[in-house]
Amino acid sequence: MPTSGRERSFLFLQGPHGPFFAELGALMRDAGARLARVGFNAGDAAFWLDRESYIAFRGPPEDWPETLERLIAERAVTDIVLYGDVRPVHEAARAAATRHGLRLHCFEEGYLRPWWVTYERGGTNGHSRLMETDIAEMRAELASRDPEIGEAPARWGDLRQHVWYGARYHFHVMSRNRAYPHFRSHRELGVGQEFALYLRRLLAIPRHGLERWLATRRIKRGGFPYHLVLLQLPHDSSVQAHSPFRRMADFLDVVLDGFAEGAPPHHHLVFKGHPLDDGREALRRAALERVAAHGLAGRVHFVRGGKLADLLAEARSAVTINSTAAQQALWRGLPVKCFGAAVYAKPEFVSSQPIAEFFAQPMRPDTRAYRDFRRYLQETSQVQGSFYSALGRRRLLRRVADMVLAEHDPYEALHQANAAPGRPLRVVK
Repeated sequence: MPTSGRERSFLFLQGPHGPFFAELGALMRDAGARLARVGFNAGDAAFWLDRESYIAFRGPPEDWPETLERLIAERAVTDIVLYGDVRPVHEAARAAATRHGLRLHCFEEGYLRPWWVTYERGGTNGHSRLMETDIAEMRAELASRDPEIGEAPARWGDLRQHVWYGARYHFHVMSRNRAYPHFRSHRELGVGQEFALYLRRLLAIPRHGLERWLATRRIKRGGFPYHLVLLQLPHDSSVQAHSPFRRMADFLDVVLDGFAEGAPPHHHLVFKGHPLDDGREALRRAALERVAAHGLAGRVHFVRGGKLADLLAEARSAVTINSTAAQQALWRGLPVKCFGAAVYAKPEFVSSQPIAEFFAQPMRPDTRAYRDFRRYLQETSQVQGSFYSALGRRRLLRRVADMVLAEHDPYEALHQANAAPGRPLRVVK
């Protein structure tokens, strides 16, 4: 059961673009907790309207660990809240939380997509407690529970809001950041370039939609067997921190080499772009430029973002670095090859075959084990809702606020038989 926020002092760091952290903070304050938010740029400030609790960090990055230690001491911090645990400022917070025995509340995009958000303590993705939990342990925790697990709508519910908040965030950083002279983004591109890419992506949504429809139509009417490659954003923290690839182009080479060597000659390869891909690495051009060199002319296709279900319905397999979208393939019983660290990369349902052998004859997953894994996620760290749409935030906040205030993390709560019912409900329009 949730506990009171009294005697708790929350320090919020960087969150997802938009008002989610501010709305969660307001609920923590209503629960009796003390509250502070550290902002590292004008974009952070723009979405945190309570000036009294806002703390601007204006120093160079190397001063941040010392500043964080001072804030923890001065404000008697008990809880740190952040989004994405591998950003440099958040890595320092993760280390400080471990040293001082603080609760570290980590938010991330959902391990299940769409319509779920991930909430864990201590770390997410490659730092998640799930990485050390095997299927047998999960089944033991679920033994006394028989939840009715419903499905979320098969759509990316708030793409426009996601892009819109990203554009607003980078506009503030680009135009109002004079008060933060030492700010450096955790990404490689400059703020002006980030803003330009977000704006271009927003304006291109109608054109990309038409291109996507035409490409999908050609594939579905082609009558050929095909394998699906799930591309990720080049700056995705899961790619940068938990995979063997530094550039998506390196991943393309490995996949094309394996496909050329192992796939039957009548099979095709479909690269599926991420819905939020902004073109910074020109992955479509990079993939198609490599086709001739691998002798694959006419057998390689590229689809920009969009709905995954249409392509998965008839795919033979899915290949990824460590995209959470691979779980949609596992849910359908499709073979999956994963190259990076991922919470779902369990031996029961992710292939360990070399890539050429995988394309030649991919091993199917243990679907019963995967369904138990999925049930375990939905009973613990996966919360229905989203960061970006108003409807998604309302649904998310109604449940996750109590999870943040609870004594135990989601996994320990299940172990203690104190977990919330966890049944994904009917989606309210």
